[in-house]
This record gives sequence, structure tokens and C-alpha cells, in this order.
Amino acid sequence: MAEIIVVDDEELMREFISTSLQRIGHKVKVKRSAQEVLDDFAPGRYDMVLSDYKMPNMTGIELAEKLLALEPGLPIVLMTAYGTVEAAVKAMKLGIQDFIEKPFQIEILEHTVSQVLQLSGLKKENRNLREKLAQRYRLVGNSNAIQQLLATAEEVAGSNSTVLITGESGTGKELMAQAIHAKSKRSSLPFVKINCAAIPESLIESELFGHEKGSYTGAIKSRMGKFELANGGTLLLDEIGEMPLFAQSKLLRVLQEREITKVGGNDEIPIDVRIICITNRDLQEEAAQGRFREDLYYRLNVIPLQVPPLRDRPGDIEPISMHFIDKYNRENGFTVPGLAPEALDRLRAHGWPGNVRELENVIQRAVVFAKNKEILPEHLRMNGTVAQSPRPGTPDSGLEAGMSVAEAEKILIFKTLEACGDNRTKAADMLNISIRTLRNKLHEYKITDSDQAVVP
Repeated sequence: MAEIIVVDDEELMREFISTSLQRIGHKVKVKRSAQEVLDDFAPGRYDMVLSDYKMPNMTGIELAEKLLALEPGLPIVLMTAYGTVEAAVKAMKLGIQDFIEKPFQIEILEHTVSQVLQLSGLKKENRNLREKLAQRYRLVGNSNAIQQLLATAEEVAGSNSTVLITGESGTGKELMAQAIHAKSKRSSLPFVKINCAAIPESLIESELFGHEKGSYTGAIKSRMGKFELANGGTLLLDEIGEMPLFAQSKLLRVLQEREITKVGGNDEIPIDVRIICITNRDLQEEAAQGRFREDLYYRLNVIPLQVPPLRDRPGDIEPISMHFIDKYNRENGFTVPGLAPEALDRLRAHGWPGNVRELENVIQRAVVFAKNKEILPEHLRMNGTVAQSPRPGTPDSGLEAGMSVAEAEKILIFKTLEACGDNRTKAADMLNISIRTLRNKLHEYKITDSDQAVVP
């Protein structure tokens, strides 16, 4: 049932429309003039306005203009026996949903009202979902640094400009990218992401731009790349600093020309994609060292956003912790009320090398241990491992005289991984090697993700 206001200066028409709509379950209020509607109107009061076009003192279009200024998106249908193309065009530009030509049959009235209300309901549902999505993808924090970052992200979300998000691993860079997309005009279109460090060099071009059938061994059919999949929406290039130089040059051309060519293809395919890049590396320094194209860096660095590490905003630790407590209470059916003051002090004193990701792990475990009680210091496990069994193949001793270089390298990599809480991206950064090199080394040591102890 919808609440509909009907305005017409003819009494018989008002009664006919009112009776017809009430018969199919709607609640109807009738008015004799546009001014009566304005005097009674308040945003959100009515689901729909059904107005005559030609009325004394104020036309239906003039009334609609005033109502839409008060409540943008309000469903309005005009009824007229004097319809013209010019009037219809003006009405549609204003945002009026439909016209009904007088005289009309009751079935036409009922169908039009039903269609307009259904479309309005879908629009409201879409707006609500977008608002929920925007809330889901947001950085939590009350610090000035985070509030300024969120304000800047909100400001740039509506543009099509390329965004470069930097910051340490675990700070929430991908969350920021998702929030920008959710608040953009492209939010109803695809959000596609690709991890540039996770794709072998031989396949990265195909992953980005797609390939034609038979373009290389194993290409048994044509395939769309990430750019085509993201067309109209947003493409997130994660760990852009790990992209090979040859692929960087191809990416630069795509950004300049706004078109792609599939591997093994000849056709140039236009694309409309908003690019967001994230990295934990200093791309300007990488460019100075010859590991990243300088021209690509300047092409990507249109709108730079830097997410600060958690240790630089200790005031955010409490709201972030409460956010994760609520999250894992819901997931596990617990009722943990919060943190004891001593537990909060311990969280604030920690250095958080893994940033928010590390804090989430700590809180998730603490909620499990505390169950329905307040989180105490003994529930927090920020040092040491949850899984107590040693990592397979981990050397027990330190460096020794006569040890091979390979064995020394192995010890160094394991100790760095432990210091980084098994965060491979951060470990690769500390070791000054690429994530791909680190992955190859671990593969060489026969170590997989499942072999690793979970370190906060």
C-alpha cells in the first residue's frame, strides 16, 4: 500500500481517481489546487503525487518543480488532455516519471501507478544498498589523519581521476579503494582487482588485456582481461610496484590511449575504466632506482592518498578494536562487551608492525578466548604464535661459521617473516626483494602458506 496525493481542479476526476486507487489498496489524499498540495507537503510524507497538468494559478509542471526541489526523486505522474512534445520533454528533464493522457481507462491508471511505484521502490532499495556498501567499506578511526583522509577520499570519489593509495601493509589501502568506488558514480558497475605480484610475468599481459584464441600455447579460447571486465567501473591494481617493467610500458599506453589490444589480437578495444593503484613501496624512489617507470609514476600519481600506520594514530586503536569486537561477536554469537582498561593500555603500547590487519587478528582471537566476558590482558596474544608447532624446515640456531650462503639466506628470510608476522609483502620490502622472489625462495624451501604458524 502506498500513500498517494491526488490533485485536480475537477471534483469528478478527483473522486474517480481516488476511488480507483483505494480499490486496489492505496491510501489516497485529494487536493483541489497545487497550493493545497504545497501547504500540506513534507518530504517523505507521500510515496507518489498524481497531478493534473492544467490548473488555475499553478500548472502541474510548476508544482512538480517545487515538489522536486523539496524532495528530489519524488515519483510524480502528470495527467493531461493538452499534452505536447515540448511539455513532455520539459517534464522528463525535471524528473517527472510519466504522463497519462485524459481521458483514460481505469486499467491505464492502475498500471501506470503500479509501474511508477515499483520503479521508485527499486531506486530506494538501490540507494539503501549503496549506502550500506559505503558503510561496509570504510576506514574506522577518529584521528585527524584518518578524518582528513576520509574527507579527501569522499571529495575525489565522484571524479574519474586515477588514485594512488600508499601505505604500509595492513593499513587498509584496499578498503580505501573499495570505499572510493562505492561512493563514486560507477558504484553500480564492476569493481575488479588484480594483484600484480601474484601473476607470473608470462601471464600478466593476458590477465590485464585478455588474449585471442591460439595466441599462445594453452590459449584454447578467447578470454577477456581485467580491463574489459572492469569496463565502465573501477580497476584496482594491487601491489602496482611489483609490476614488471615491460608490462608497465603497456599499461602506460592504455592509460594514455584509453584502449587495449588483446594478446594475439589486432583490434583496438576502447575502454572506460577508473584506475586505483595501491602499493606499500615508495614509487618515486623505485623510479629513481630504475625499478619503476618514471612516466608511469606521474601518470598514476594524479590523486595521492597515504594511509598512516596504526602506530602513528594510537587514538584509533579503541574504536577499531570495538569495530572488530562487534564483527566477531556477530559471527560467533558472543556478547563480549569490550576491553578492560588494562587490555586497552596493552594494545596502545604495542608497536603494530602488521597495522590494522594485525590488530584484527589479535581481537578475533581475544573474542574467542573471552567469549561473553570483557577482554582482559591475558586474552591478548600479540607476541608468539597461536600454532605452537615449529615451522617445517625452520633452522633452530642462528648463523654459524662455515654455514653456506644458501643456508644463511634461509635463516634470514625465516627470521624476517617472523618479525613481520608472516606478512610476505612487508618481509619482501624489508629484505629489499620482490614478493615474487620471496615466493620463489619459499617454494624452493618447500614452504607453503599452510605450513606457516599464525603470528599476529
